[in-house]
Amino acid sequence: MITGSNKAFRAVFKTLYYIANFFIRIGEITEKTAIFIATLPFKIVAFALKAIGKHLTFFKKINLPKISVNFPKISLPKISFGFFTTRVRYFLLGVITSSIVIFMWQSYIFVKDLPSPYTIGHTNFPLTTHIYDRNGKLLYEIYQNQNRTPVTLKNLPPYVAQATVAIEDKDFYHHSGIDLLSGILRALKENIFNGKFQGGSTITQQLVKTALLTPDRTIERKIKEVILALWTERIYSKDQILEMYLNQVPYGGSSYGIEEAAKTYFGIDAKALSLDQAAFLAGLPQAPSIYSPYTNPKAAKDRRNEVLNAMYIQGYINKNTEEKALQEPVNVLPPETSIKAPHFVFYVKSQLEDEYGISTVEQGGLNVTTTLDLDIQKEAEKILKEEIAKVSNLNITNGAILVTQPSTGEILAMVGSVDYFNSADGAFNVTTALRQPGSSIKPIMYSLALQDGFTAASIINDSPIVFNIPGSSPYAPVNYDSKFHGNVTLRLALANSYNIPAVKTLEKVGVLNFVNFASKMGISTWTTPSRYGLSLTLGGAEVRMTDMATAFGVLANTGYKVPLDYYLKINGANGFGEKQYHPFKIRELDPGIAYIISDIMSDNFSRQFEFGPNSALEIPGYKVAVKTGTTDDKRDNWTIGYTPDFLVAVWVGNNNNTPMNQQLASGITGAAPIWNRVMSYLLKNYTNGNHWYNQPDDVVTKTCYFGKPEYFIKGTESSACQPTTFGTSPTATPKP
Repeated sequence: MITGSNKAFRAVFKTLYYIANFFIRIGEITEKTAIFIATLPFKIVAFALKAIGKHLTFFKKINLPKISVNFPKISLPKISFGFFTTRVRYFLLGVITSSIVIFMWQSYIFVKDLPSPYTIGHTNFPLTTHIYDRNGKLLYEIYQNQNRTPVTLKNLPPYVAQATVAIEDKDFYHHSGIDLLSGILRALKENIFNGKFQGGSTITQQLVKTALLTPDRTIERKIKEVILALWTERIYSKDQILEMYLNQVPYGGSSYGIEEAAKTYFGIDAKALSLDQAAFLAGLPQAPSIYSPYTNPKAAKDRRNEVLNAMYIQGYINKNTEEKALQEPVNVLPPETSIKAPHFVFYVKSQLEDEYGISTVEQGGLNVTTTLDLDIQKEAEKILKEEIAKVSNLNITNGAILVTQPSTGEILAMVGSVDYFNSADGAFNVTTALRQPGSSIKPIMYSLALQDGFTAASIINDSPIVFNIPGSSPYAPVNYDSKFHGNVTLRLALANSYNIPAVKTLEKVGVLNFVNFASKMGISTWTTPSRYGLSLTLGGAEVRMTDMATAFGVLANTGYKVPLDYYLKINGANGFGEKQYHPFKIRELDPGIAYIISDIMSDNFSRQFEFGPNSALEIPGYKVAVKTGTTDDKRDNWTIGYTPDFLVAVWVGNNNNTPMNQQLASGITGAAPIWNRVMSYLLKNYTNGNHWYNQPDDVVTKTCYFGKPEYFIKGTESSACQPTTFGTSPTATPKP
C-alpha cells in the first residue's frame, strides 16, 4: 500500500508503479528493479531540492511528503506481447527512465538559475549620483539609463501607496504574490471588451519582473515570475514589497522610482506630492509611453482620473475629494535636462570616475557636496559673457574663469567657456586644457631666482641680447613694448613684465632647475625638459589653468602647496560610508620669498611704468597680487591674481588657437577687465575689508629706490640698493 501526505505525489507514484508492473508482466525485470524505476524520480527530486537548498533559502522551508511503499501482489490480465523482443522491452524502459531523469534535471537547473529576491532593493538596480554645490544646491544628477533615488514608504503621503494599489493590484494585501483568477480575468476583460491595456500581474509579480527578470513575454519568463513572486512574499512584508516597487519601476524616460518621477514631472520630492499628482504618477508604470503627458496629454489626464476613481471605489478617498482632485490640471515640467555649472560638473564626474570607477559613479547613488559656490559661479558666468561681448571686435570668441580658495585648494567657480551649450565647441573646458601661459609664468621663475640668491633689488640689464645655443637658432628676446629700459631691479622687471630681464634671469638659474621647481609648485605638464629653452619663462610651454592656480596658490598660501579640491563630502548607498575632505599642505617655498613676490605683484606704483596708474589690475581699497600674460601673436591672454582669501585666474582667446586682434593690450583689454570684475565681486561680497599678509620673521626692510622700502630675506639685505638707469619718473600712459 502507498501512504503519504500529498495526494498528487501518491497519484504520480501509483502511475509509475503500475508502469513498472507492466514491464514486469511483459518482460524480464524483477520486482526490485520495478521498485527502483518507480522510486527513481522521487530520489531525483529529493536530490535536486537538497542541492537547491544549498543555494536558495526558500526551499529549505519545503517539507517533502513522506512516502512509504508496501508492494501488494498485483494480478494483471495476461497479455501476450510475443512480438516484443527483449531488446525492444529494454529500449522502451530506457526511454521512459531517461525522459524522467532529463525532465527532473532540467527542472533542477531551471530553479537553480533563478535570481534571488534577497537582492531586490540592494544590488540589482542602479542608483543616481547627485552633485551639489557647497550650500546644498543641486547641480546635476548622474545616472546610467535609469535615474533613481530610493525613498522609504513611511516618508511618503499615504495616498501615494494607495493610488498604486488601487490601480495596479486592489487585492495586494490579500493574496500571496499571485492572483491567477481575478488578475487574469480582469486583464482579459479590460484588454478585450474595453480596449484598455492592462496586465494581469500583481504588484509583487511586477516587482520581480522589473528587478530580476528580462522584459520578454515568454512562458518560461512567466513561470519564473510566478515562482519568484511566491518566494518574495515569503521573504518580505507587504509594505516592504510595496516600497521596493515604488523605488524600482519605470515612470517614463530615465526616471525610475517615485522620487525621480516626482522631480522629473513636478520638480518636487515625492514626499511633497499632492493627491492628484500621486494619482498621475501611479498610472504611469503600466505603460509610460502611452500615458506620457508629453506625447499624449489627454491619455495622461484620463489615466490619472481613472486612478482617482479607483481610489474612490475602493474607499481610499471620498467623493468630494475625488471630484476636487479631478478638477486639477495636469501641469508637468518641460522635458529637459537641468545642469548648473556644467564644466565643473563634468570635471567632478571625471575625478569621481578616476577614484571610484564609472559604474560606482553612474549606479552607486553617491551624494557629492562639492566645493563650488553656485552664487559665485553664476556671477562669474555672467561677467564672462558680458565682457567677451564687449571685445568681440578684437577677435576674442571665448574665455574661462577659475576661482579658488588658496588656503584649502577649494574650487569655488569653474567657467570653462562663455557658453557650454554652444553647439560648436562650448563644452570644451579651457580651465583643464593645455594653453601657453605667456608672461604669467614669470612669478614662478622669479621665486626660484630669490631662492637662488637674487633679491627684489637685484639689478638686471634690460638691453638687447642674442643667445647662441648649440643646435638651435640664435634667440633674441624682445619686450612687449618693443623697447629697452636699461638697468632695472628685479621688482620693476617682474612688475612691468619685461621679457629680456626674465630670460637673462632664467639663464642664470637654469632651465632644468626651473622645470623641476615649477613641477614642485604644481605645473604637471612639463614632462620633457629637453624640449624647453630660455623662452620657457615667457610662456613657451603649455600649462593648464588648474595647474597655474595650484602654483600661484603656493604664493598665495605663504609657501604651502595645497592641491585643488572639488568636494567637501561624499557619501553613498550600500555601505559606501562617508568621505570628508581634509586639506593637506606641503611646504614648497620659503614664506619670505612668497611674501616678497606677492608684494611685487601687488605694487601698483612699480607696475605703472608699463600699465599706468589706473589699469584693470588695480582694485581701489584692496591690496591684490596680480600678473598678466600674453603669448606670441596674441593667441592667449591671461590674468591671474590673488589675496589670502581668493585666487582668480582668467583666460581669453579662441579655442582653435587663432590670434586675437593685435590691438589687444595686456592688462587693459582682454582678460584683465574680467579678472577685475570677478575679484571685486568677491572682495566686496565675501570679505570684511582689505586683508593682506603679515610680514614673515625672516623678511627685513630696507629703503631703496624712489624712497620706497624694499623687502629682503634676512641675510641678503647687505646687497646694496644699486642705482638704476631706469629713471625716477614713471610713464603715465601704458604702452600698447
